[in-house]
Amino acid sequence: MNTTTKYAATALAAALGVTLLAGCGDDGSAGSGESKGPASKTVTLVSHDSFNVSDKVLKAFTKETGYKVEILKSGDAGAALNQEILTKGSPRGDVFFGVDNTLLSRALDNGLFTAYEAKGLDTVAADTQTDEKRRVTPVDTGDICVNYDKKYFADKKLAPPKTFEDLLKPAYKNLLVTENAASSSPGLGFLLGTIAAQGEDGYEAYWKKLKANGVKVVDGWEQAYNEEFSGSAGGKKTGADRPLVVSYASSPPVEVLYADPQPKEAPTGVATGTCFRQTEYAGLLTGAKNEAGGKALLDFMISKTFQEDMPLNMFVNPVVKDATLPELFTKFGEEIDTPPTVAPEKISANREQWIQSWQSLVLK
Repeated sequence: MNTTTKYAATALAAALGVTLLAGCGDDGSAGSGESKGPASKTVTLVSHDSFNVSDKVLKAFTKETGYKVEILKSGDAGAALNQEILTKGSPRGDVFFGVDNTLLSRALDNGLFTAYEAKGLDTVAADTQTDEKRRVTPVDTGDICVNYDKKYFADKKLAPPKTFEDLLKPAYKNLLVTENAASSSPGLGFLLGTIAAQGEDGYEAYWKKLKANGVKVVDGWEQAYNEEFSGSAGGKKTGADRPLVVSYASSPPVEVLYADPQPKEAPTGVATGTCFRQTEYAGLLTGAKNEAGGKALLDFMISKTFQEDMPLNMFVNPVVKDATLPELFTKFGEEIDTPPTVAPEKISANREQWIQSWQSLVLK
């Protein structure tokens, strides 16, 4: 999970000094998708920068279908989507991955995708299947939530916040950093979470109070988490002084995975009453040069092989109901049972107005 995004969770791994796979191609980079005829054995996936998949899984796809995957990474999710809108009808690849429920309507309104019902869709959680026309296929979910620095709160003998309302309390003044809702997917998700929790009539008053309580706004997730948040490995190096940050429910397992030595307990926690559910989708691009390969890739992306590979590569949750989560997630992560969300059609109708209102309230 426009995301300077969930996509963000993978950026976390990179920020901790881990080199992640870029993709599968002759040189590990993506191709343009040009000169692909109907019989082409290469399928090009366009994605945001945080897409990641194991080599062995890509090889399994090639063995199963005969198609080789090339991955074209195109910046954060919002930037990648904008590039596809600019080239719609003559796309740079065959499948696009990474549009989420905060921006889905923008993609659908621009006619970016050709309808296709992926094989195995009946195994995918029904609540993620928001497009009845099957123009997109759900691939993963993630929860945008406030994370907290456990050591800070233990040292201060202060209980960490649990809910949106808690963040307004004087005890948490000048402790929270969030991302710009106009430029960052986590920032937008957090704004939408407050709208879901406070209502359309109450979110503006909420943000006025949050601003008065010293919330800090930065451009994107990486700056917020790795430079401003005292609980992250990056924040410790920079001397960060904000013990609350808008990030993901999957961030604590990542802090454990890349720590050396690995701690017995995650150094960060999740305020479970501050979450917003994000779903990411993939779709067959209209005008794709390799439709058959694109359809095969969409089928594969909701297979158990792909779904069970995602958590430790992109730090997101599978949408396939019987996919197994790794122990790292179940032991150190937080399962958010009923996070607030906003229907895609409501986001479509109000997103720009909400963002403008937020900017006038918080940034001025």
